[in-house]
Amino acid sequence: MAKEKFTGVKGMNDMLPQDAAIWQFVQKTCVGVLEEYGYQEIRTPILENTRVFTRGVGEVTDIVEKEMYSFTDSMNGDQLTLRPECTSAVVRAVNEHNLLYGTTQRLWYCGPMFRHERPQRGRYRQFHQLGAEALGMAGPDIDAEMIVMLARMWKALGIGPVKLEMNTLGAQNERQAHREALIAYFEAHKDELDEDAERRLYTNPLRILDTKNPEMQDLVNAAPKLLDFLGDESRAFLSRLEELISAAGIEYTINPRLVRGLDYYNHTVFEWITDRLGSQGTICGGGRYDPLVEMLGGRPAPGVGFAMGMERVIELMREVGNVPERTQTDVYVLHHGGDSQIAAMRLAEEMRDLGIRVITHPGEASIKSQMKKADASGAKLAVFATADELAQGMVGIKALRAGANAYAEQALEPVNEAAARVAAALKA
Repeated sequence: MAKEKFTGVKGMNDMLPQDAAIWQFVQKTCVGVLEEYGYQEIRTPILENTRVFTRGVGEVTDIVEKEMYSFTDSMNGDQLTLRPECTSAVVRAVNEHNLLYGTTQRLWYCGPMFRHERPQRGRYRQFHQLGAEALGMAGPDIDAEMIVMLARMWKALGIGPVKLEMNTLGAQNERQAHREALIAYFEAHKDELDEDAERRLYTNPLRILDTKNPEMQDLVNAAPKLLDFLGDESRAFLSRLEELISAAGIEYTINPRLVRGLDYYNHTVFEWITDRLGSQGTICGGGRYDPLVEMLGGRPAPGVGFAMGMERVIELMREVGNVPERTQTDVYVLHHGGDSQIAAMRLAEEMRDLGIRVITHPGEASIKSQMKKADASGAKLAVFATADELAQGMVGIKALRAGANAYAEQALEPVNEAAARVAAALKA
């Protein structure tokens, strides 16, 4: 009987060793920028009570209606969901642990999210987000600072140009007035609505503005605009945000159709967009969500945040040719087995004490065979802890790559000084 070969779940991808360097680079770079602005890490469980998302994200959003992985816990009957986004989960944790008691919070997270949707380039069923939440600060200066911070991240990652689009969703009473105007407008053009728009008409008409259906573009472009319903306070909020963004030298466009897909947003919403990834051009989105803390059981407190799609950012880095190289190791140690293997392992530990990445050849093989493995590892230096050299109290060192010029030709070094000599050659 043929052996069964197992494959991964569709839309849930493996990260292979050759991809690790770019993933690590993106996270390390972004976290470095976040820490420059005073953000601290928070980690929440992958599983949450389903109500965290139906209450926070919104019961009539696409995420809740069609995309969540939810199930009933067989032990106690709880309704649980694999998190489709992390802002609601972070706010739940902040409320549960009283992290906003008499203070503010700047928090970042990174991890897998899950949505049941059709997999395509840059859009997967398990995907990874890196995001941040600034809680207890009313803005718009904090909104602007977050956008400036993201611009710094794109520069640090070496990706660009990335286009910034912004909009405002105003206050609740303004959105309600706009909502009523939208319903009346689309009711008058009901024969032009597609199936999704008809479904959203009375539950979430704002989302009709975000349609990707080309046959509805003219209809949507002529729809009532929220900007026309804003009061003085909301206009002043947006005006100050634009002033701060402009003062930072960041170009942007006000897109009145930008609404985002989650119910908890108010005032500022924004997206960073590229034209290099086809239809999945948004690499980062976010905005202000002042109602959310109270919606999830906390004392009223403002908040603003963003989430970037790690897969899309990495895809963009590959598209612009900015992929960092990282080899498997710095040094490959060769030996003749027996006592020389013991000496090789001891020397490898000394080098690791100095922060050097070292592979000691496993088992026994000819030096020629070991050299092939050393070259394939990407090591910069080969260290020969072989019987003849060790008998003289020495080891051989040879550069396998350009850079370690001191060992362009194989040289002998005393065993007790070899680790320090290797460290110096790698730094040169």
